[in-house]
Amino acid sequence: MAGNEWINGYLEAILDSGGGGGIEDSKAAAAAVENLREREHFNPTKYFVEEVVTGVDETDLYRTWIKVVATRNSRERSSRLENMCWRIWHLTRKKKQLEWEELQRFAKRRWEREQGRRDATEDMSEDLSEGEKGDLVGEVVSAETPGKKYQRNFSNLEVWSDDKKEKKLYIVLISLHGLVRGEQMELGRDSDTGGQVKYVVELSRALANMPGVYRVDLLTRQISCPEVDWSYGEPTEMLSLGAGDADPGEAGESSGAYIIRIPFGPTNKYLQKELLWPHIQEFVDGALAHILNMSKVLGEQIGGGHPVWPYVVHGHYADAGDSAALLSGALDVPMVLTGHSLGRNKLEQLLKQGRQSKEDINSTYRIMRRIEGEELSLDAAELVITSTKQEIDEQWGLYDGFDVKLEKVLRARARRGVNCHGRYMPRMVVIPPGMDFSNVVVQEESSEHDGEFAALMGGSDGSTPRSLPAIWSEVMRFLSNPHKPIILALSRPDPKKNITTLLKAFGECRPLRELANLTLIMGNRDDIDEMSAGSASVLITVLKLIDKYDLYGQVAIPKHHKQSDVPEIYRLAAKMKGVFINPALVEPFGLTLIEAAAHGLPIVATKNGGPVDIHRALNNGLLVDPHDQEAIADALLKLVSEKNLWNECRKNGWKNIHLFSWPEHCRTYLTRVAACRMRHPQWHTDTAGDEVQVEESLNDSLKDVQDMSLRLSVDGEKYSLNGSLDFSAVASGDPQVQEQVKRVLSKIQKREPDAAAVGSGDQGKKLLEGATSKFPMLRRRRKLVVIALDCYDDKGNPEKKMTTYIQEIMKAVRLDPQTARVSGFALSTAMPMLETVEFLTSGKIQVNEFDALICSSGSEVYYPGTYTEDGKLLPDPDYASHIEYRWGCGGLKKTIWKLCAPKGEDECPIEDTKSSNSHCISYLVKDLSKAKKVDDLRQKLRMRGLRCHPMYCRNSTRLQLIPLLASRAQALRYLFVRWRLNVANMYVILGESGDTDYEEMIAGAHKTLIMKGVVSNGSEVLLRTNASFLREDIVPAESPLVTHLKEQATADDIANALKKVSKTGP
Repeated sequence: MAGNEWINGYLEAILDSGGGGGIEDSKAAAAAVENLREREHFNPTKYFVEEVVTGVDETDLYRTWIKVVATRNSRERSSRLENMCWRIWHLTRKKKQLEWEELQRFAKRRWEREQGRRDATEDMSEDLSEGEKGDLVGEVVSAETPGKKYQRNFSNLEVWSDDKKEKKLYIVLISLHGLVRGEQMELGRDSDTGGQVKYVVELSRALANMPGVYRVDLLTRQISCPEVDWSYGEPTEMLSLGAGDADPGEAGESSGAYIIRIPFGPTNKYLQKELLWPHIQEFVDGALAHILNMSKVLGEQIGGGHPVWPYVVHGHYADAGDSAALLSGALDVPMVLTGHSLGRNKLEQLLKQGRQSKEDINSTYRIMRRIEGEELSLDAAELVITSTKQEIDEQWGLYDGFDVKLEKVLRARARRGVNCHGRYMPRMVVIPPGMDFSNVVVQEESSEHDGEFAALMGGSDGSTPRSLPAIWSEVMRFLSNPHKPIILALSRPDPKKNITTLLKAFGECRPLRELANLTLIMGNRDDIDEMSAGSASVLITVLKLIDKYDLYGQVAIPKHHKQSDVPEIYRLAAKMKGVFINPALVEPFGLTLIEAAAHGLPIVATKNGGPVDIHRALNNGLLVDPHDQEAIADALLKLVSEKNLWNECRKNGWKNIHLFSWPEHCRTYLTRVAACRMRHPQWHTDTAGDEVQVEESLNDSLKDVQDMSLRLSVDGEKYSLNGSLDFSAVASGDPQVQEQVKRVLSKIQKREPDAAAVGSGDQGKKLLEGATSKFPMLRRRRKLVVIALDCYDDKGNPEKKMTTYIQEIMKAVRLDPQTARVSGFALSTAMPMLETVEFLTSGKIQVNEFDALICSSGSEVYYPGTYTEDGKLLPDPDYASHIEYRWGCGGLKKTIWKLCAPKGEDECPIEDTKSSNSHCISYLVKDLSKAKKVDDLRQKLRMRGLRCHPMYCRNSTRLQLIPLLASRAQALRYLFVRWRLNVANMYVILGESGDTDYEEMIAGAHKTLIMKGVVSNGSEVLLRTNASFLREDIVPAESPLVTHLKEQATADDIANALKKVSKTGP
């Protein structure tokens, strides 16, 4: 093809610009070109196809090349080849541009982190003497010394032991995505159902068997649709009886481990994890209902009548971490986080590939929402559990909310008892995942080996393959010589798992092909065309490579396997004196490596990530660069061919495998959790007899008469704590149920006179005119209408029309006397209490018509007619202590001053003292154009170790900072926890826009009414930066729990809308 010599020039340009794989790849490619030229066999066209096109990894280019080859007309062929070259050049330049932009972002981010660390250290150094400052600097420096990183001092930790048996703890784990069940797990069915599913199920069982743990609930999503098995729609699944398994008589009524499936989102669809984000708030409300009901049940069984609160709420992955942060905040209990895989790390890897821009990546993976979920998890977590040190250094170190150096400084100050001014960094600890060794049979060399394989091959002794595991036959049917050692790889067909590089290494190493077979267990599949694009692409490439290297009879790729088959697959490879390989580009941990070691298989593993720590502990194999085909082939060949080395690795793996057992993991886990700052609701108010007088829930979360909890039906219906009686259970004649019914009826009869006093009429009016009661009226309400209209003028003053809308809403609720008897009102606003009362009075609305006032953006809660002193409303003291967690008022004021006034006092923010209180710092916004976006402000505060909830409100005229656990949405959940008024029985009325916390108020298990034309101007313009996640990642596009009202809605319109939305959901 002499006419195509011009390709050389384009190839030179491509190589100079970085090629398809970055600078290192371009150097390697250039060296390859030079070698070919030296040998005088350089064919630019062949090189172009085999090296450059493959490097760019564009399948459509390959298809174009096929057309080029098939084209007979030399001019057309040359034209098509030229077009291909230009396309590759364009892709390469685009990748270079993306790499440059990312480099700039990284440099800016690094500078911001250093600036934040410096600011935090300067602010805190004022409290230390000169000697202490020197000690502190020395400690930070020593923390960075190689070999001493992350060495923890365990001397002051009491190791969890058998004498903790009397504790009877209740632990809540959360894992939302994928298909979760205890038996016959469908691992590999899709990218969401992988190792994490197995991990959380086994962790639940293992924790339930530890001394001192009474019950473990694993919360996940309930899925009732034809696409998946019916078992995923079951509300409850028992995993184990717990520590009493050996003697069932010792087990408590509700003890053990359970999967609890909470319905949220569309009930008839199985959603990928990227699509679950808008429904997180609904899950939190459903989970809260279950936990509150369970805490009451456990209180009756083991708590002496007092609620048994979760010892810890543990979120797994970003979505569950986000949920756990909200749940732990609502319950005021400690939170633990396990990231599994992290969004920032994935974003970096995808950007390095250069095939997608940041915007495209965010659109596909909702990556910015995932990252924000992880940041929020860091805000709230007491403890972050990682599998390896590499995860702390190279992955969590990328986050705004965690800085290794600043964490050391804060820990040193805490040891000395020096004030940290509200700054906090979560504690990172390395606890390798455990493994269930119950299915592992350690087999030494024996004559049984020959007998089993003679049977498998149908030997002369009359044995048949039926006596052996079916999966063995399934593997062997692919192999022409099944007696050779097996190289085993087990993973999803995911590009990150790097299976294609393994196959190329095997195909291009003739000695390895002659000595061993390759078995690839890549999940389950029926039809490649029905698989996701990424998985299908990997499988198609595998098939093409098998054909390219003519590996038929040497590679086994079974289509199906059960979870119970996996131990047998390992056993087969070990019997054949094979090797297990994990060639992933990056492996966060590598649980399969531990499984392989337990079955006596030496390993070859990637040197990137967790396998480094596993290899250090077990010393049972070799580590390789996953990009180096030759190194992979050499390592496999070395282990397969050198029998002494193989035996040594096998024995080393068995020797130290106990380090990765579940009992060891759980012992370390409980020891670490016990060292956290334990907290749980402790009501300070004198409320003797503070038992809510409502019908007792007879619902049964275990589908078992032996246990009581939340019933979640298959069709997604949720019964609340205030739910109706289960008449079918009553009719069954069960004596226990009959007794419960009698107690409920007696309480209802006692309650009726009080309930009547709440309704309209003379008695109700007298109460509203000033009489006070011991407890808030919320205790007697069945429904709560929450008015959260953010109507403000350009000065931030409430508009007079808001009083008109409030009166119309109240009128609408009172149109139905039956509804009015059990309904109450709450006002949720950014205004402080005094201004709120003044505003209501100006509209001739009595403040006592509201059961609750949520003021100052959720930083204070008042109960008109209850907590008063000399006629003045007092905030709920329990709520004040509830939101105190990680509130650093002094540190925030100093930092806001620096961030908002970098050039001096001319730009310093002015505090609005009338709107501020002990848990709310309010500033006037002077110049909207200079105001920092909420996302930007939150990022800078996190970098300085400050955790709070910043927001703009009142038509963008105020910036308010409130505690991390406070918000208008979280205040509603507090009312649920404190007064047992289920969020699912709340009706939140909003405008079409509002303060920057407005979106948090839309989603959830409550019903939402959005009134059009009510709010003229909101504050959302100051919410997000361009690089942030989108509104649709927070608010569901469609929800039966949300309805809209037309403009100029009357009381009748509002009443009809309330009636309509009340028929949906719970």
